[in-house]
Amino acid sequence: MSSIDAPAKQPVVALIVAAGRGARFGADVPKQYVDMAGRPVLAWTLDRFLDHPDVDIVRVVIHANDRALYDECIPDQNRPDLLQPVPGGAERQDSVRLGLESVAMDIPDCGVVLIHDAARPFVSNQIITAVITASRDHGGALPALAVTDTIKQAKTEALDVIETTVPRARLWRAQTPQGFRFTDILGAHRSAAGQTLTDDAAVAEASGFPVLLVPGSAENIKLTTLEDLESAAMSLAPMETRTGSGFDVHRFEPGNAVTLCGVDIPHSAKLKGHSDADVGIHAICDALYGAIGAGDIGRHFPPTEARWKGAPSRVFLEHARDLIAERGGRIINIDLTVICEAPKVNPHRDAMRAVLASILGINESRINVKATTTEELGFTGRNEGIAAQATASVMVPALF
Repeated sequence: MSSIDAPAKQPVVALIVAAGRGARFGADVPKQYVDMAGRPVLAWTLDRFLDHPDVDIVRVVIHANDRALYDECIPDQNRPDLLQPVPGGAERQDSVRLGLESVAMDIPDCGVVLIHDAARPFVSNQIITAVITASRDHGGALPALAVTDTIKQAKTEALDVIETTVPRARLWRAQTPQGFRFTDILGAHRSAAGQTLTDDAAVAEASGFPVLLVPGSAENIKLTTLEDLESAAMSLAPMETRTGSGFDVHRFEPGNAVTLCGVDIPHSAKLKGHSDADVGIHAICDALYGAIGAGDIGRHFPPTEARWKGAPSRVFLEHARDLIAERGGRIINIDLTVICEAPKVNPHRDAMRAVLASILGINESRINVKATTTEELGFTGRNEGIAAQATASVMVPALF
């Protein structure tokens, strides 16, 4: 057959379902319009399909009240491969059916349709390609992940006593896009109108045509909560490494042990301070605060406040750790130098590293503790106290 006689390829249409209200999400606007790393979620999702070489046309199904949000989200609506949005219905199943009916009117020769949740912005090119291919060959396909957790069935729908353990050998977690030969799924949705089915594959199953499973991806998550959004934004934001330094000094006073990095070391004196005077942790705290531009330990825990009298310094380190986590960062490594003539630090290095690793939630290999003297020079050389200096590297979003 010559190229002139070859039939034209039927177009592949992506139908993005964005008509939901996202009641569980807790934002001021529906989750598909919430900002994620500088752009609305829907914009990220559309890019996945508009940029895919095998997707010819994209249409979004929106809520009737959301046209202004859509217009703000999608400023360039003159692309020939992006059709004007259409309003959805009361339930997702209604919205999909109405979207399919609009495709039947505007693209009557549609070959394969991909039905995708707007709140899944991380679908990969590989998944889209696999679903298109399987839909052409088998009539329907969806990406899925095998269930790996043990599944328990309760006696009621509420959190309740276990009734039974469900075998998981043939259980799969369905994702989108779910792809189908267009005329088949349109007919199935028309037949299922008025029913309540959980996804488009269930609609297909109700009409009796098979749906093939293709490999999904753990990255192809559906954004359901604000926590999901925050994690997703971190993954999209470019990261950068920042370094901070810290220095602290405490003098000796009468006592019988020194606390260094959470470890009590027997000695002929103790360190004087408002808290437990852990000079090592104090230096590390200042290094971590410095890496994210958050001042110093005195700003967060003023020595003039009575509530910090005798406080364990791990409280300060936990605060620095949590502050970094709240800003989307993670600690890369800590390098601490303790400066003193006595007590001897090296015999306690491993214990100190273990305590620090436990508090910071990082591997001990990322923490270095070393000691040196000043060759009997200065206040440390005269055994008047201990000094410590620390360097910390953290990874944080560049947008922060």
